[in-house]
Amino acid sequence: MSGVPMPTEVVQIARKRLTTAAEEFDGNRVAALVVELAGEWGVVRLWDDVCVPVLTARSGRTAAGIAVEHALSEGVRVGLDVFRRDPEVGPPPDGVLLAGAEQEEHCLGLHALAAALRERRRGCLLIGPALPWQALAGAVHRARPHTVAVWAQTALTGRSYRIGRFARDFPTVRVYGAGPGWVEPLAPPVRRLDSLSAAVRVLQESPAAGSAL
Repeated sequence: MSGVPMPTEVVQIARKRLTTAAEEFDGNRVAALVVELAGEWGVVRLWDDVCVPVLTARSGRTAAGIAVEHALSEGVRVGLDVFRRDPEVGPPPDGVLLAGAEQEEHCLGLHALAAALRERRRGCLLIGPALPWQALAGAVHRARPHTVAVWAQTALTGRSYRIGRFARDFPTVRVYGAGPGWVEPLAPPVRRLDSLSAAVRVLQESPAAGSAL
């Protein structure tokens, strides 16, 4: 992974290439560009400097715009999911579990987080979007992670009281709210992850190291 910031010219070209591929509904090319750029500049820089601005620019206010936005999102998701993935390696025991909050369908940021952790050789278990709280509790009982990050895109799904109740049910598990949907204050022991770089820094730490956060 590269710790060097992407030059302005490189960012502009990358955004244009990604946008053009999406407008042509070429999901494979979008995915290939994501893998290429992540390999050269790192997942965090790719996500912050290229993916987020391009995705944000796609408002999806028209039928054609919605179709392009879906093609872009799906291509980015596929690219992130295949980046540095080894099909022979299973989820790590006593690791990190990532899931979307109940009724939350937009979890592209979790795929970026999973890719960034793999990039650092820190595996995780990504369950996916819209996981009911009861199902998440069942997954924790079975997988026994030391850390859980729950993604919420909007305030409708980022219910602070609910993630707080979940955290109290699992006092030995570190619980974080990730994504922009957690607009209400999160009461301890739940903590918020405000950015991809912050999430990667926190989640790649051991529980002992992270206990002082």
